[in-house]
Formats: sequence, C-alpha cells, structure tokens
Amino acid sequence: MAETEILNYTYTFKLKSGLEKAFRVSVDKSSLSIIYQKTNSFPDWTKLKNFRCSHCALDLKVHEYCPLAINLVDIIQTFQEYNSFDEAEITVETENRNYSKVTSVQSGVSSMLGIRMVTSGCPVMGKLKPLIPTHLPFASLEETEMRVLSSYLLAQYVKWKKGGEPDWEMTNLINIYEDIRILNHNVSKKIADLEKKDVSINSLIVLNNFADYVSFTLDEKMLEDFETIFKEFM
Repeated sequence: MAETEILNYTYTFKLKSGLEKAFRVSVDKSSLSIIYQKTNSFPDWTKLKNFRCSHCALDLKVHEYCPLAINLVDIIQTFQEYNSFDEAEITVETENRNYSKVTSVQSGVSSMLGIRMVTSGCPVMGKLKPLIPTHLPFASLEETEMRVLSSYLLAQYVKWKKGGEPDWEMTNLINIYEDIRILNHNVSKKIADLEKKDVSINSLIVLNNFADYVSFTLDEKMLEDFETIFKEFM
C-alpha cells in the first residue's frame, strides 16, 4: 500500500526510569481501519470467546480474537511495571504536525487508544471512525465534544442533501455512546479479572483510560454553552 494511502501516528513515551518506547499506528485512509502487523500469536485472554461484550456483533466462527483486546497486549506488556500516574514526556507525530506534552502515562495511553480502539475492527467503537482524520492528541472533554457533535451533525447534513432522513436530534449518537459505555464496563471488568488471575499487569493504566469515553448528555446547559460560542453564526 502506498504511503499516501496511509495515516501514520507515532506515539513515543520517555519515562524518568529511562524507558523509551514508540508505538506506530498505521491506518488505511479509505477504510479507516488499522493496518495490522503480522503476529505469530496472541494471549489466550484476547480470544473473542473470552473477551466479547454482551452486545458484540462479531461472529465467533469468523473472528478468533477480539480486535480491541489484541490492541491492548503491547501496551500492557510495556507498562506492566509502571503506575498510570507515572510522568512521561510524550510526543505524537502525525502527517501534518507533531505534538509534545509532559503528562501521565495514562493520558498518553488514553490518547493512543482513541485511534487503536476505533480503527481496530470492533463494530461498537467503529462508529467513531469519522473522527480519525481529525484525531487530536491529549484532547480535553470540551474539544472532544465539539469534534463529535459537529462531525455527527455534518454527517446528517450530507445525508439530508442526499435525500436521506437526518437525525437532527442526535438520538443515534446518544445510542452510540451508550453502546460504548457498555463496552467500557465490560473491558474494564475483563482486565480486572486478568489481574485476579495473577497476570502481571497494572490494570490501572488501561482501566482509567476507558473512563475517558463519556456518554454525551445533550442537556440545556450544553446548548447554552454552544449558543454563547456560536453567537456570531446565529
């Protein structure tokens, strides 16, 4: 595949202990799916029969492994001796610009999972693929809200222009994030169960990151905030 057809993101972690680790995530621009490197095997806990969520649509006969779980393996292996709050210098190289921040390991892992989870092949997280081309490392909740809501409404406008029935009330978006909430709960529980089985991991690193995916509540307060921001458009 030509380099022009690939979105590349490289997250580099430098810890005070001397550990330096780079994670390269390559995404096919046309499908917005992660490009997997050939791997001989994955741990047994990543098999779909062991890790699947209650609302997972993947067929066990077709998928041996949970696509989301296998994207956690190298993270767990790399940071198994560290705490989620350990400080690191984290740089993110993207196609158009680079980012750098001194922050917690948790914050960097969370940002990277924003790409990995969505492009992994998980049908629940895959609903957020439209956000990948504008991926924003270390995004605040307010920035994430703006990207999610504006992207979804732009999609509804395109759908309307094409003769479809738009979801101006964003009902389906709320449903998407409710499904993500269920997924987060399941993944957190699965990882916690691994630690109970004496697998050498620091579950806090990953557990705390799934809490970053919030279920948006479209309430009056949020609308008031946006009304202030967009007053020149109104």
